[in-house]
Amino acid sequence: MKFFTLLFFTILAFTSFSQEKVTWEAKYNQKSKSIEMTATIAEGWHLYSQLIDNKIGPVPTSFVFTENKLVSLSGKVNEPKPIQEYDENFEATLNFFKDEVMFSQKAISKQSTTQEVIISYMVCNATMCLPPIDQKFTIEIKPN
Repeated sequence: MKFFTLLFFTILAFTSFSQEKVTWEAKYNQKSKSIEMTATIAEGWHLYSQLIDNKIGPVPTSFVFTENKLVSLSGKVNEPKPIQEYDENFEATLNFFKDEVMFSQKAISKQSTTQEVIISYMVCNATMCLPPIDQKFTIEIKPN
């Protein structure tokens, strides 16, 4: 029983630690009619792009939107051009972001509603990676 308790608290500590390395803000931009999800990344850490070959090792950032019949999502989640560098730890060229990055998803609704999204991500620095984490957000959508 002690082993499982220790394991639980170790996982909890890593999860909390990874949440401190990236803070997210998710909001609806009425002007661009898009959901904007902005990650602020702690110095020395990086967040992976959606565009990574998952066979290499790091977990790509991903977005899962809960179905809402009042919201029409158009296309894929957009991201800016990532930094592309060779990573010796994974022995591969990887796409990632430092400091801050904004992802956006076109979303249109004719009436006020909310849209839920789960953001899954992983962060690394030069020597270690933290376990992947999921964060759930509820975004208010108000049409013009």
